[in-house]
Amino acid sequence: MIFYGDGLSLWVYKSFTKHCKYQMIVENNKVVSLSYELKVNGETVETVGADSPLMFLFGAGNLLPKFEKNLDGLKLNDSFDFELVSADAYGPVNEDAIVDVPMQAFAVDGEIDRNLLKVGHHIPMLDQSGNRLNGIVVKFDDEFVTMDFNHPLAGNDLHFSGKVVEIREASADELEHGHVHSPESCSNCTDPDCHSKEH
Repeated sequence: MIFYGDGLSLWVYKSFTKHCKYQMIVENNKVVSLSYELKVNGETVETVGADSPLMFLFGAGNLLPKFEKNLDGLKLNDSFDFELVSADAYGPVNEDAIVDVPMQAFAVDGEIDRNLLKVGHHIPMLDQSGNRLNGIVVKFDDEFVTMDFNHPLAGNDLHFSGKVVEIREASADELEHGHVHSPESCSNCTDPDCHSKEH
């Protein structure tokens, strides 16, 4: 609308634009911070508070696609409450991911660390291609350790409820590297393709 000397109309226009500020929403290339509670079968398995929220670059492919889809378009302080069926989360339990590993694979200088081999313990390992895997000790005997390399939440429906606690523009470096930069994330970064320490 164009005003030609109409003082009243100009005042109304300025008053309107003053109170209609742009409100950022959850969308691609925004850094989003969430507080949330995760429940599996009605039991709380994880709680993330607003004082130490989950912070991520939306649309960068770092989180479950259906998780992000349920957040798309939300605004600051909006609440969310949704469920992801296992097929949209970490998939079904893959029996082929439960394997017997020779006991000698856990030897260090020829000695087996018996404190490490406890049922339920998470043990980081490398496959033959050098890929990092996290496994859970299922059972063991004198010859083999049965390890479960499924995601701990595989086979479960996930119920999320929480709140959007912050939305901001991503920096050029964050967009280039595909993840959020913070003093903690950069100091512990092991991604060989990330050059955030150089900036």
